[in-house]
Amino acid sequence: MVQSLNAKAEYTTQGISYLGIGAKYGKILVGDQAFEFFNDNNVEDYIQIPWKNISAVYVHVTGNRVSRRFKIKTDKIDLDFSAKSSGSLLKVMREHLGNDKILRTASLWDTIRSRFKRK
Repeated sequence: MVQSLNAKAEYTTQGISYLGIGAKYGKILVGDQAFEFFNDNNVEDYIQIPWKNISAVYVHVTGNRVSRRFKIKTDKIDLDFSAKSSGSLLKVMREHLGNDKILRTASLWDTIRSRFKRK
């Protein structure tokens, strides 16, 4: 059995990990020490990321709606996740990471606009 890095779980929700080929369904746990993902089908398949290793979290926002998918950028790798209640999840993560590490991804129009401004 896998030992959790967290002493206290602050938020738990169903989620999807997009690491490797295909999607893996499981539980996302946000606690006092780390962000964790545990696969429902395989107990030995898990992802644990301590707060100090997270460089940034990117999420797409349209108007005032937060996308279900988000990307966690660590010092070694980028990981993609999805959660039905990603807005609430990101609020809890913001308490540990701060406002400067929860970032909005550029929209399609922002990308097109920036390409024309460079020329």
